[in-house]
Amino acid sequence: MSEKKNYHAPMHSAEHILNRTMVNMFGCERSEKCHIERKKSKCDFVLEKAPTEDEVKLLEQKIKDVISQNYDITEKILSFDEADKIFNLKRITKEQNPKVRIISIGDYDDCPCIGKHVKNTGELANFRITTTSFNEGVFRVRFKV
Repeated sequence: MSEKKNYHAPMHSAEHILNRTMVNMFGCERSEKCHIERKKSKCDFVLEKAPTEDEVKLLEQKIKDVISQNYDITEKILSFDEADKIFNLKRITKEQNPKVRIISIGDYDDCPCIGKHVKNTGELANFRITTTSFNEGVFRVRFKV
């Protein structure tokens, strides 16, 4: 298993919730690209059309609703083969990661991850989407915690 990436834990946990909420709302894949930093972060999603202003507001509200559930954020370790049956592991290899760390956000999201996380979603109370844009099938969400 690789070393934990030094992401800002609150932003990284918020990114997981954003990803699951996008998948649930729009039926897309998890983000194609993410840039996680302490002050602001962004994620890119492949979509056929731009979400409406109302959909963006609903996205933010759904994320805040998840955060307000005060879900514990836990980790478990699976063998690569076990994890490969459940998750898309296209970004990692068995040679580099014979063991895979899975981050669970309550019963809301499970995802392979090497980043740092907060212990509970209640620590993300100030989440907000700052801006969004859509260009050539890529919906970019910028956010802060």
